[in-house]
Amino acid sequence: MNNRITIRQIARELGISAMTVSRALNNRSNVDENTRKRVLETAKRMGYRPNHIARSLTTKRTFTIGVVLPKVSHSFFPDAIRGIEEIAYQKDYQLILTHSSEDATREIKVIESLVSKRVDGILISSAQNVKDLKHYNELLESNYPVVFFDRWMPGLAASSVRTNDEECARLITSHLIEEHGYKKIAHISGPGNVSIGAERLRGFKRAMEEHQLPINDNWIVEAAFDEKTGYQATKKLLNLPEEELPRAIFAVNDSSAFGAMEAIYDEELRIPEDIALVGFSDDKQDKLLNPPLTTVHQPAYEEGKRATQILIDMIEGKSKTIEDVIVKSHLVIRKSCGC
Repeated sequence: MNNRITIRQIARELGISAMTVSRALNNRSNVDENTRKRVLETAKRMGYRPNHIARSLTTKRTFTIGVVLPKVSHSFFPDAIRGIEEIAYQKDYQLILTHSSEDATREIKVIESLVSKRVDGILISSAQNVKDLKHYNELLESNYPVVFFDRWMPGLAASSVRTNDEECARLITSHLIEEHGYKKIAHISGPGNVSIGAERLRGFKRAMEEHQLPINDNWIVEAAFDEKTGYQATKKLLNLPEEELPRAIFAVNDSSAFGAMEAIYDEELRIPEDIALVGFSDDKQDKLLNPPLTTVHQPAYEEGKRATQILIDMIEGKSKTIEDVIVKSHLVIRKSCGC
């Protein structure tokens, strides 16, 4: 026996039209707040559950959002997912989580799969080896709702939510210079075609130039946002001639910094006495390290929330404006820099 409560039953209970009940339940603007409140209270009391299939047929939407992640190996993306889920839950959307494993070809296939499943919109943090933007432009040219978060594409006509990577990189490099007097500073950079890699490198160079310090090309070593390549990059730095050895290292993210820390200890060096180390992202492991890692706090949860709200507003026709939202970040000073 089907005991599902319907919109018509709620309408009869309240003595109003089914159309008004539907508008109230779907948060339409053409219902006064008192009526909306009565409808929601009555629906809850009667045990109403939305019929998502009927809703999809009526609205031509599936009430699903696709999320494309490059990886989930450190705490930034799990925290971002929590923020995404929070807003999706509030707005009654379901999520389909996917990841590209930092591979552009796989990312294209993942996006094609999400489109074929008729998701209403897609949140994307791009893979590190994406160079051809054709698959992004195809989505945007067809007016498909897309929002980038964390990793964005400068020059692409799409909304994004991110940290001010360049400014934060400038600040943490300046901290090493101004508070500790370091002059020989190396940077483990990310791939230059990824926004966060390019922006953080730019911020590092700005700080060095502002303090009239030399930028030694041998002190900039590219890694791939992970521990393994962070380790390899640091080994390369520590193998430089003694007169060229850096006194401090700024790693593009905390995963790279973890690899750097391992390489430094493998050389039987001390942090920060022999070489200082800072990272970027404020991974949950940072304060458990010996010494705890100085870093930049990225508000991943807030980035996820803001990106999802912008996407849903696009899906529901509430916004057609391209937004570039910068979520405020700050330095987290711990002992690895010498403080």
